[in-house]
Amino acid sequence: MLALDAARGLAVIGMIAINTGPRGDDSPLELFYRVPYGRASLLFVLLGGIGLSLMTRRSRLQQAPLPWAGLLWRCALLMLGGLALQSLDHGVSVILQIYALLILFSLPLLRASGRSLLVVSGLSAVAGPPLWILVQAQTDGGFDRDPISATDQIGEILTGIVITGPYPLIVWAAPFVFGLWLGRQKLTETRLSTRLILWGAAAAVGARLLSPVLVAMFGEPTSHLDWQRLFSAVAHSQMPLWLISGTGSAVFALGVCLKIHAWTRPGVAPLIFLGQLALTAYIGHLLILALIVRPGPDTLAQGVLATASTVAALALFAWLWRQRFSRGPFEALLRAPNPRRTTR
Repeated sequence: MLALDAARGLAVIGMIAINTGPRGDDSPLELFYRVPYGRASLLFVLLGGIGLSLMTRRSRLQQAPLPWAGLLWRCALLMLGGLALQSLDHGVSVILQIYALLILFSLPLLRASGRSLLVVSGLSAVAGPPLWILVQAQTDGGFDRDPISATDQIGEILTGIVITGPYPLIVWAAPFVFGLWLGRQKLTETRLSTRLILWGAAAAVGARLLSPVLVAMFGEPTSHLDWQRLFSAVAHSQMPLWLISGTGSAVFALGVCLKIHAWTRPGVAPLIFLGQLALTAYIGHLLILALIVRPGPDTLAQGVLATASTVAALALFAWLWRQRFSRGPFEALLRAPNPRRTTR
């Protein structure tokens, strides 16, 4: 569990760096700074699937009822919270809305076989991107992947989360459902973590190297409606090679975290606590961006300073909070109210 917390903490740090920016220069230093782009969010979603699998493990193994009330409460809060946070002036596409629908989408899969989970994940990775392009072609490129906010109509919100927004469910179901499958594996086994490292690295590098080969053979895409986009490995392109490469990076990072046995040392406690308060840290960094950082940063040095300051402040808050409480403030809200518990 500490390894999963550490991986979640790394995902949060990566998203803070990318969301803080800047993004515009192609210097070697900025390219290195942007390494988490298109990878940190996939790691976050992969870990979300693992977390849901562990959360419902007892229901699956003991044939106990699923915690429907808790899951639906969680979906409602993530959806409403994500829509509200999108209205802030932080310049970030909030990911919480897709989390809500991914949980709903996964409810029928919680008792499915492991093979079925792999099939669903594979179908999302292979069929989701062509369907994304097909809808664009049928609407003549009529959607622009704008973030979904509370001011949109209900139909626009659902359409945006499922297919037209920055995190289309038809594509992002792949890493989440794969995380459901991973959550059923014996994550403590050394052999499994070794396989995650090897296969994750192979997918991350192989898919990334295959992209320029295919582009050289078939040509660059000329528009968002061009089927040659399927050969792209550009981050957040929603295309298969990016999805495979980015998910491979996430699997690699998870494997490395599982290999490390020093997570109980005091020196790494801030990272662990940051991962345990991932939702609070994510919301906190959006508030910091909206209230303090924006409209900057303008340079890489400013971006690094803003990112480091934000991470340090959130890690300190997480450390102080965990000295007294077992759950973060927003993590505690995700627990469905229990009338019987409150009346005692």
